[in-house]
Amino acid sequence: MQRVRFLIVGGGITGLAFAQRLRGEDYLVVEALDDVGGYCRTIKQDGFVWDYSGHFFHFRHPEIEAELVGRIGAEQVVKVVKDARILFKDRLIDFPFQRNIHQLPTRDFYECLAGLVDCHERAESPPENFEQMLYGKFGRGISDKFLVPYNEKLYATSLASLDVDAMGRFFPHADLKEIVHGFLRADNSSYNATFTYPEGGAIEYVRALQQDVPSERVALEEPVVGIDLDARVATTSRGRIAYEHLASAVPFPRLLRMCGVAHDPRVYSYNKVLVFNLGFDRKGPEGVHWIYYPDRGVCFYRVGFYDNIFGHDRMSCYVELGYPPEARLDGQVVEDTKRRVLADLTKVGVCDGHTLVSSHHVVLDPAYVHITKASLDDVARKKSLLERHGVHSMGRYGSWTYCSIEDNIVEARALAHRLVLG
Repeated sequence: MQRVRFLIVGGGITGLAFAQRLRGEDYLVVEALDDVGGYCRTIKQDGFVWDYSGHFFHFRHPEIEAELVGRIGAEQVVKVVKDARILFKDRLIDFPFQRNIHQLPTRDFYECLAGLVDCHERAESPPENFEQMLYGKFGRGISDKFLVPYNEKLYATSLASLDVDAMGRFFPHADLKEIVHGFLRADNSSYNATFTYPEGGAIEYVRALQQDVPSERVALEEPVVGIDLDARVATTSRGRIAYEHLASAVPFPRLLRMCGVAHDPRVYSYNKVLVFNLGFDRKGPEGVHWIYYPDRGVCFYRVGFYDNIFGHDRMSCYVELGYPPEARLDGQVVEDTKRRVLADLTKVGVCDGHTLVSSHHVVLDPAYVHITKASLDDVARKKSLLERHGVHSMGRYGSWTYCSIEDNIVEARALAHRLVLG
């Protein structure tokens, strides 16, 4: 039986960031797939460069940005001021919606403004869920025209089932004063007002982290199938590995199943996202980096444009659709959905006689987790139980939360530092 001090389950951004801080330590990364990267993998096809989805880095820690960009090469990384829009009826308005209602058609603007004033004049009890928060803070007009339909398309669930802070710091809040002042000056600031992106796709960030992880310390195509908590032994597809500490970045309910920890799977709800990466024969919309679509008559909720990051002469886009976890997304279903996507791209004006010359699709499962009071409480309890057996769960899916890619790096490095010194 193989023995290591640190066994790292999952070779994505989180797992590699953890391994990167274990210089001189005895560790092994086990990855189920044939390469590292997780959801930050990149597809290069017919001259197009696509990621599994739109994975753009929004740095809050300049030292992390400098480290990764320096390893890739600054000349191969662009820093972009985001241009994000919302298609509302027949016009593109600036994101976020609640700060730009003055750009709406006159009647819709009045309805949003009246609803905003009305909700601020009412004294209501604190909201109990995400939907109540939207209506209570922004009013019926803003909520019904964008916030509710868009987020229901994204999360593929009733917003009443989500926690008030389901999106944490990533939700673009704005009070009445900020919104009214925005009528006179643009203020589209948000956590991702700028982003950086490498010419070779998101995988370049993965390779930058991987530079510190020797290849002999990474075992590819070796999924973990079970974990004996008492014995501190993991069983993989190739054998058994004894560990002192196990750091996992796999989705938390999957880790619980591996460990044989009883739990209610209904607590861990989430959505799937079907992503189509599409390449066309010529340019489409200029300048914009992504567009949100609240219209329930349009199948996708967001379209992003890689070609507008680098100024390429052919439209290269990703299209995202949200589904409940039980949805079957394979074979004929995907082909039928792709035809609907192409029809809707024409319907909303993204395509106008374009010819599709290359395509790819991937299903993210899970994609967005549903953060609820029950999930927050259960994760905290189960994490504490696992840590008593040397198992540490980290990252977006390992903590069953909503965070940025950089947040995963920060959390993984902090955990490695604590365990090495502890």
